[in-house]
Amino acid sequence: MTPSTTTTSGPDLAAVKNKQQKTWSSGDYSVIATRIVLQSELLAEAVDLRPGQRVLDVACGSGNAAIAAARSGTHVVGIDYVPELLARARERAAIEGLDVEFQAGDAENLPVPDGSFDAVLSVFGTMFAPDHVRTATEMIRAARPGGVLGLVSWTPDGFIGEMFRTISGHVPPPQGVRSGLLWGTEAHLDELFGAAAAEIRSVRRTAVFRFATPGEFTATFRRWYGPTLTAFEALDDAGQTALAADLDDLARRWNRNLDGNGVALPSTYLESVITLRDRNA
Repeated sequence: MTPSTTTTSGPDLAAVKNKQQKTWSSGDYSVIATRIVLQSELLAEAVDLRPGQRVLDVACGSGNAAIAAARSGTHVVGIDYVPELLARARERAAIEGLDVEFQAGDAENLPVPDGSFDAVLSVFGTMFAPDHVRTATEMIRAARPGGVLGLVSWTPDGFIGEMFRTISGHVPPPQGVRSGLLWGTEAHLDELFGAAAAEIRSVRRTAVFRFATPGEFTATFRRWYGPTLTAFEALDDAGQTALAADLDDLARRWNRNLDGNGVALPSTYLESVITLRDRNA
């Protein structure tokens, strides 16, 4: 996959994307994705998929949303720029005998014809693309007139939002690039999709990450989750110790299991269903 280039007067978004691709290729996001399967199932239900429809899953990772959509009898294409995750997604779909085609591709330059899908989905995916406007425009372009977009994005004020802020306190993000957590706000979605939308319906939901201890949370994300893994790799020994301590503390503060029996971390996300205007009407 060759990321598209974007001409701007601000940061070099192509360079940012190249770095992001390496980040998501590190670790193994599919291990983390097994903990957030339910969110894709709920989105597939929320967009009211019908048998025979064509569905696109953008930044599909190891295939959670694509597989959830295919279980509804739809014909699904999943696109991602990490070959290892696409390989895992193909294995999962084959085991279930589902109609899913997985392709290498870029959320900001989708390799699909205009208006070719009834529904375009993304679960914790497009929110990480550096060029928000271009990504939204590509999703709209890929959907048919009057089609539907379904999005799931972490909110800025939830546990995952604070986790990213904690990491950024140790390893600052690229300057001038808007936070992906903005996708978890209704105001930003209206900015990105409002002109093309007949209706935007959003609801806040909660995903719960469960671990035996705060340290297990930190160790799991440090080993498998690309953004956390690469943040640790960017630090010296003292910096790594400090980041680990802050993540442990984050998990202790957010833990809702006050009886001391394990750790449950409620992580807020925004589920949004965007019905597009019929451009041909």
